[in-house]
Amino acid sequence: MISFTGCMAQIYIFTMCVTTECILLASMACDRYVAICRPLHYTVIINRLVSLCLATIAWFIGVLNSTINTVITAHLQFCGVNSIDRLYCEIEPLIRLSCSDTHLSDIMATLAAAVFGIGCLAFILTSYIFIILAILKISCRSSREKTFSTCASHVTVVALYFGALIFMYLLPSNSSSHRLNSIVSIMYSIITPMLNPIIYSLRNQQVLGALKSLIIHMLQKNV
Repeated sequence: MISFTGCMAQIYIFTMCVTTECILLASMACDRYVAICRPLHYTVIINRLVSLCLATIAWFIGVLNSTINTVITAHLQFCGVNSIDRLYCEIEPLIRLSCSDTHLSDIMATLAAAVFGIGCLAFILTSYIFIILAILKISCRSSREKTFSTCASHVTVVALYFGALIFMYLLPSNSSSHRLNSIVSIMYSIITPMLNPIIYSLRNQQVLGALKSLIIHMLQKNV
């Protein structure tokens, strides 16, 4: 059970975080592109001010998109079934429950998904096409592997995050059960954010050393 105000609060926070995450992942792809394709200009192009601006823009757009969609959704009328078969309130299932005209809500939700979902993913894929082409030009195999390893953590997070979003919002609604939708929603709302620090930390040699020491200690203790 949740109140209408609580449901709107969930929608606002969820939409803001999803939008911001998409833009941040796209910004990180841009960072990887400059680092690999234009390494000599990296410190000039991606400086502290640019990084701060990218992060600020991501959060500003996230707040703006969330505010617009939440306000539009809050003005819908609900006079029938008030049960959402999800773990939390989202715009898409809430629109389906409305008994009023949802034309504007559908347009804004579709526009947001196209711009921040498909648009950011297309930008990321385009960046990695140029990155892969640049890596293939490196003659030394060890250098190619080392260069690509710098993108491994970002690629992993992008695959997990956008894979779940595509499954939830781009596939036909009858292609998956409501129970499976709830499981996938856990992926991009809980599991992926929880795995982010772990995935990115595994590139740190000190973290890897500490993890190996912990595993060895646990094995010795069990023996």
